[in-house]
Amino acid sequence: MTHDLDTALAGISGILVTPYDDAGDIAPSRLAPIIDRALGAGVHMPVVNGNTGEFYALTTDEACTMVHEVVALVDGRAPVLAGVGRGVRDACRLARASKDAGAAALMIHQPPDPFVAPRGVIDYVKAVSDASDGLPIMLYLRNDAIGTDAIAQLCALPGVKGVKWATPNPLRLAAAIAACPAGITWVGGLAEVWAPPFYAVGARGFTSGLINVWPERSVEIHKALTASDYEKAQELIAGMRAFEDIRAQELNGTNVTGVKAALQAMGHDCGPTRPPSAWPLSAEQQYTMAEFLAGNGLLASH
Repeated sequence: MTHDLDTALAGISGILVTPYDDAGDIAPSRLAPIIDRALGAGVHMPVVNGNTGEFYALTTDEACTMVHEVVALVDGRAPVLAGVGRGVRDACRLARASKDAGAAALMIHQPPDPFVAPRGVIDYVKAVSDASDGLPIMLYLRNDAIGTDAIAQLCALPGVKGVKWATPNPLRLAAAIAACPAGITWVGGLAEVWAPPFYAVGARGFTSGLINVWPERSVEIHKALTASDYEKAQELIAGMRAFEDIRAQELNGTNVTGVKAALQAMGHDCGPTRPPSAWPLSAEQQYTMAEFLAGNGLLASH
């Protein structure tokens, strides 16, 4: 089946968790019911090797395995966005593996190296693009300190189709949109809670970890935003905000913890998170999560 990548990028990028077995090894098959439910609900693009997938806790071998397994589990029902990053050689190796696996596009994590030059990031993206033999690229921007000029240069590179904007600064997003070529899809990269202000300045689509747990609500929010019904979107977001509030605690160190704890409670055990992520939830966090899941009927039917 052929999918329109631009439409998918402007939809929901569903960041999948990485499941582990009892020995702590990756267990991709545990994603099958999660992927089935997300795609059945209407999630547009599953994402493997994203931060909700604990990308930086995985070895490069594990990340290569995950992209192959997730593409196979999706089985042509949607385009798969594959995260790549870390040192340039690891990123290039993972880009080649993603191409071979059948991923539709790459999401290039912003390099976390302590010595990052804006022009060095341009060289990095070029190298990764070459390694993938020209797969379309989504840039993942978590720090806008590289400046609007550098962002514009990155967006002008061949193959760059979009930017996942994950910095809480809508005004800088608006400036970047104005400075960059037309045809770039700007995706809200801070999940549902930040989607309305990003939409207001020109973003379309958003990333979501909620899709692992409650994809139907993510799809409802996307539909409201697509219809410019901000009041409805905010009402829907208010009903899932407790989930995101838990994920934002401990310097965001419970970001994946919250998702995996919810999945365990729902009967979809994907194992714990790996250090330095927090595990398990605190007693207070567990109580709040249980209330959220029960209050929204997420325990009764799953």
